[in-house]
Amino acid sequence: MPFIDVTLTEGRDPETLRALIAALTDAVEKTVGVPRASIRVVLREVPTTHWAAGGVTIAERDAP
Repeated sequence: MPFIDVTLTEGRDPETLRALIAALTDAVEKTVGVPRASIRVVLREVPTTHWAAGGVTIAERDAP
C-alpha cells in the first residue's frame, strides 16, 4: 500500500488540495501499478510561522 506524505504551508483552498490529492493518486497508480483503493495520501499543512529556511520563517520573508 503506497503512502504519500506531503508537508506544505497552509493557505491553499480545498479545491487545490483536492486536485493535489487526485494528481498524486493518479501518478502513483500509473507509475507503480497498484489499485487506487490502496493508495493513501496525507497532506500536512504547517503555519508559515512554523516553517523556516536560513533562520527566517516564511511569514517573516513574505511580510511587507
